[in-house]
Amino acid sequence: MSKIVRFHATGGPEVLTLDDVGVREPGQGEIRIRTRALGVNRADAMLRSGHRAEFPSGIGWEASGEVDAIGPDVAGFTVGDAVSLIPCFRTTDHPIHGELAIAPATAVVKHPATLSWEQAAALWGQYLTAYGALIDTADLKAGDTVLIPAASGSVGLAAIQIARSVGARPVALTRNSAKRPRLLDEGAEAVVVTGEEDVVARLNELTDGHGARVVFDPVGGPALTDLIGAAAPGGTVILYGALSSQATTLPVLQAIGKSLTIRGYKVFDLTTDVERRKVAVDWIVDGVARNVLRPVVDTVFPLEDIVGAHRRLESGSQVGKIVVTVPR
Repeated sequence: MSKIVRFHATGGPEVLTLDDVGVREPGQGEIRIRTRALGVNRADAMLRSGHRAEFPSGIGWEASGEVDAIGPDVAGFTVGDAVSLIPCFRTTDHPIHGELAIAPATAVVKHPATLSWEQAAALWGQYLTAYGALIDTADLKAGDTVLIPAASGSVGLAAIQIARSVGARPVALTRNSAKRPRLLDEGAEAVVVTGEEDVVARLNELTDGHGARVVFDPVGGPALTDLIGAAAPGGTVILYGALSSQATTLPVLQAIGKSLTIRGYKVFDLTTDVERRKVAVDWIVDGVARNVLRPVVDTVFPLEDIVGAHRRLESGSQVGKIVVTVPR
């Protein structure tokens, strides 16, 4: 028997339970992993609160651990390898938050040995999301300004590091002025506090009136109007989330007048494309090796307090990734 995180009804963090389940052998093309750390993702909370599949349901996309068993037709791994998981599968098909996880071998990566288990569990989801949008899609270059709302989240911090690594100028947006010093320490060139400053005016000041060539937004809602106002003519606005509960309005004439590209993006666009994914993984591994990319862990919870980890996620007070550790 093994403990797995599940929920038997939709709702808040309190619906999560640790259930004892039987352990199966990995099937064709699968690997079983004895987990050491689990990354908590905003998508986990969305699944938990709005899931419509059969109950009980498992959860989780991100984890690190050791290869425990290998299924048929899997090459390149041995039992005991230190690995972590790339989000390229449906979590309802392969829920990985628990003591043992079975995942498609295509999702399993031998991460850099310099990373702790906690850092490895905080690596792929956020860095692949930011890389796929900023580098693979927007072709971010040295000298470009990139505007990053929700910058204190794990993807936002990854975006700051990735922008810095190519010589771009990351400008962080946050609702909380208390986070300004930390965001500057993490590499933001400037921080705009949305409740206290005029976003458009501040971006014009920072860019001599040119605006941000790339906007990387997980929020949507009414604030999109300011982001489009802060974008440079010919710029790209990438929407990768909908954290706002309010309707998103698009200032159409301004978008047309600036000849903006506005596009949706999800990490699966990248991770389900074998060739693009390999390029991305190699790029991130190189950045980790050069110490220009380093996962930021906010808080570590034990598996027994998975509910507390989700409560921390929903508080919005974190800076970086929330991680859950699994006892050996």
